[in-house]
Amino acid sequence: MQKIGIIGCGNLGLSLLKGIREKEPKTILFGSKRNIDSIKNLQDDVTFITSNNQTVIEECDIIILALKPYTVIPFLTENAKYFSASKHSIVSVATGVTISEIESCFSVPMDIFRAMPNTASSVNESITMMALSSDNLNRKEIIVDVFNTVGETIVIEETLMESATVLGACGIAYVLRFMRAMIQGGIEIGFDAKTATKIVSQTVKGAAELIIRNGSHPEEEIDKVTTPKGCTIIGLNEMEHSGFSSALIKGIVTSYQKIEK
Repeated sequence: MQKIGIIGCGNLGLSLLKGIREKEPKTILFGSKRNIDSIKNLQDDVTFITSNNQTVIEECDIIILALKPYTVIPFLTENAKYFSASKHSIVSVATGVTISEIESCFSVPMDIFRAMPNTASSVNESITMMALSSDNLNRKEIIVDVFNTVGETIVIEETLMESATVLGACGIAYVLRFMRAMIQGGIEIGFDAKTATKIVSQTVKGAAELIIRNGSHPEEEIDKVTTPKGCTIIGLNEMEHSGFSSALIKGIVTSYQKIEK
């Protein structure tokens, strides 16, 4: 059984550590943080908490770098001597840091993965996009399983990682803004904020489950609730007249153009 080390147990790193502990309780885990006071209570027989990153690298086979993007390359440059191509698989969850940039920190080829979870990892409902350089140590499935502990994982080409950031990570904010607008509309038609929030939250969750479980296209599910001259179709048409779909598409494309620059 391979040991997994998480360097940087901030929000995302901590979500991963808790997710792995919950779904793979026998996995040996190492977690590091500069100040361990807030997470040392997580230490047990198979989970080790430390502020010493060198210990994590030396003890573990899979190293997850849950660091701020601007610290990843300096960290790897400083600690490259502790990594071994025959032992380590490196997984970076830092936005915008490419595989080639990580490769440049080492004098020998390493197995390097990029993963892009979203903030729903904190409730084990993330969609994680993953790309890799090579899989010489045959750990792709293991690493996919690691990220499946906080949701679902899709392996993609690295050229799509920026698109994945917009659709999967920024997308959380887009959906939440849509939900906020629905809640505001609900208040206007008579509900208090708490009740409107509960109705909208479950409605959005239910809509997502319809697509996930049925494998259907959204328009197919829309057709089921739009009756001739009904209140649903008139509401949808009014939203489209005001540019609803167009505004959302433009927002996604604009976010992508920002990342490309």
